[in-house]
Parts: sequence; structure tokens; C-alpha cells
Amino acid sequence: MMNIRAIHTQQDYEWALQELETLMDAQANSPEGDRLDILATLVDVYEKQHFPIEDPDPIAAIKFRMEQQGLTPKDLVPYIGQRSHVYEVLNRKRPLSMKMAKKLHKHLSIPARIFLQEIA
Repeated sequence: MMNIRAIHTQQDYEWALQELETLMDAQANSPEGDRLDILATLVDVYEKQHFPIEDPDPIAAIKFRMEQQGLTPKDLVPYIGQRSHVYEVLNRKRPLSMKMAKKLHKHLSIPARIFLQEIA
């Protein structure tokens, strides 16, 4: 039942995905549920190594969060400064400062690593 193998190739990956599909309704804390957990972990590691997803640039992340939360540029004034500064940042005419990045991270829950790529 636990015939699980490492995922080294595309063929191994496809095999694991097919196995996962057959186990999607497995009960937790059962042999099938354990197999599902192990295979899902192996697939996750393989995907992170072979299909990495790059972080968005900071401005794209800010705009995405604004869209998610229904925010307007006016709502960013407490984190960036004057409304004109907000527009300049969003239009990439003014760089983000460390102070802005800290506030945006804290209040919009944007991961700090997103801002570090811009400031570094």
C-alpha cells in the first residue's frame, strides 16, 4: 500500500499526480490518508524545485492587494504619504522607502521579501 518513491523525473511527477488523484477522498489518519499526505509533500517539493513562482514586483503586489481589498490610492496615504506621493509610487516615478515598505508590510500584509527586492 505504501509503495511510494522519490520524484526525480517528469514521469515520476506525473505518476505521483495520478496517485494523488486516486487518493483525494481518503480519510485522514488512515493508510490512504497517510499516503496522500506523503505524496502531496513530495509533489510540493518537486514543484517548488522545478516550477518556481517568482515573487511579483512590489508595485504589482501593492496594486493586487488594493484590488483584493477594494482600496483606492487615498487609502494608501497613511503608509506612503501625500496623495501625490502615492500616485508617484504607483506609477513608478518615486521609489519606495524602507519606511513605506514597513508600513505597507504591516498594514496590507504584503510579505517583506517583496519589498526587499526593490530596496536592495
